[in-house]
This record gives sequence, C-alpha cells and structure tokens, in this order.
Amino acid sequence: MSVKAEWIAADWGTSHLRVWAMQGTRAVGEARSDKGMGRLARPEFQGALLELVADWLGEAPVDVIACGMVGARQGWVEAPYAAVPVAPLSGAPIKVPDTDPRIRAYVVPGLKQAKPADVMRGEETQIAGFLALNRDWDGVICLPGTHSKWVHVSAGEVVSFQTFMTGEMFDLLSKASVLRHSVGEGWDEDAFRESVETTLSRPETMAARLFALRASDLLEATEGSVARARLSGLLIGAELAAARAYWLGQQVALIGATGMSAIYAKALELQGVPATVADGQRMTLAGLNAARKLLEH
Repeated sequence: MSVKAEWIAADWGTSHLRVWAMQGTRAVGEARSDKGMGRLARPEFQGALLELVADWLGEAPVDVIACGMVGARQGWVEAPYAAVPVAPLSGAPIKVPDTDPRIRAYVVPGLKQAKPADVMRGEETQIAGFLALNRDWDGVICLPGTHSKWVHVSAGEVVSFQTFMTGEMFDLLSKASVLRHSVGEGWDEDAFRESVETTLSRPETMAARLFALRASDLLEATEGSVARARLSGLLIGAELAAARAYWLGQQVALIGATGMSAIYAKALELQGVPATVADGQRMTLAGLNAARKLLEH
C-alpha cells in the first residue's frame, strides 16, 4: 500500500539524509540515503530529497521540515544561528526558495554561543522535542555522538552549551592511528569503567594512557575488545572531567542512539549521577513537529 504524507520530517546531516512521511505526529513511512550535506552541491539537494519522498507526494504541495547541516553555509539554504540564551526553536524555520511545486521546504535554524565560541545544528531540534515531551524540565542535556554536546537548559531556554569532539577522536584513533593495530571489536565492561575513572580523575594523563593501549597489546597480547573499551573510557572520562561544571549536582538527560547513550549513562553512574535516557529519533520527530507548529502560527 502506498504511503501519502501530510508533511515530511527530515534529519539531514553531513553524512546521511533520513526522512519520515508524517500523518500528524505519527510517522507512517521512513527512508534514508547516504546523500548528506557533505556529498552535495547546493543544486543537488532537492534531487536527493525527491529520490526518497516522491512516492509520498500528491497534487497539493507538502511541507518538508528539515533540521541539521542542511541549513549550513554549504547546505540547501543557510539558516542563521540564533544566539543563546534562547529557546531551542528560536523562530519559524527558514523557507527554501524556488522548490519543486510538489513541496514547500523549510530548514530549522541552529544555535550559536559567542564565548566560548560554539555552534550546533540539529541538536537544537532534539532539545526542543525533549522539552515538548517533558514540560518545565530544567537541567543539563547531553547529546552523545561524533561531536557530543552538553547543554544547560532553564525555563525553556538553552542557556549555554559546550561541544566535545570525543566521537570523532575515537573514530580517528581507532582507524587512522597506531592504535588501529590494537583496537578490535567487542567490549569489556571492567576495562571501560577503569579507564573512565583514570582520565576523569587525572585527564592530563590521557595522551600517555592512549599509547599504553598499543604497548599493552605488544607486550601482553591484550584483546582487541579490551583495547576498544579502554579507548572509549579514556576519551569519555576526559570529556566528563572537562564537562564537570555541567553535570555535577544537576538533573541530566541523554539524547542519542541507544548504544551510545547507554555508554554515557554507565560513565555517569560511576559518579553517582543518574541520567534519563531519551530516544534520539523520537526527540527529533517531536522537535520537527514543534517547528511545524511554529509555521502554522
């Protein structure tokens, strides 16, 4: 049975495009491709979208609400950053000009912080979705990922935030450094916990501890699963040490992929910090629905 969309939600990052056919707040269809912002020139965005959603369209134009790097300077349309402190959805999404008559496309603006300099695109939509589903929530939201973010939220506004390149560092070190010879698949929970504690208490030792992963493999034939867990623990422990001012004594929520959120939840648990874990896709759809409501008003 063919699916027809009342509107279309899109999460368009650097590497991937993910779209949902929506009926009200319910997703009735889903599609994805690897045609993220990083692979497209501006004239190619519309075609990449229509490849996925053409069968969902009818005669009347359908609204497409998109978040993420699609709104970057190199994206489909540049959606200006709103400066914090501000609500995560600071205003109505920006309209993309001159689109196919079957669609009306809009892009959610990102957020920026002057000091220390920082930006986000896409995460603001997940934060908005979380706040829409958790009214009057104050505290800190952590969004683990390639570039994890710690976000202070109060009275419905993003007050401040900080980005860590932890996920990208893990990818680079495990695949493009000398550690690629030692880091394997699998997981060792004890190794992870020990490594988190190591760099959380002494983050200045991280560079030395990283090389010790290779030395341990050479001298002790340490299993690849242990090295993988230790690498993750060292990097996340250092991140937690730097982000201590965010999570210490605060109510904490985690938004992201299930596996990654679970890893961060374990690291926080070691510090006696319970964390609410929220599904990243659900928060994205709730946030895009909130952005759509701004258009209606």
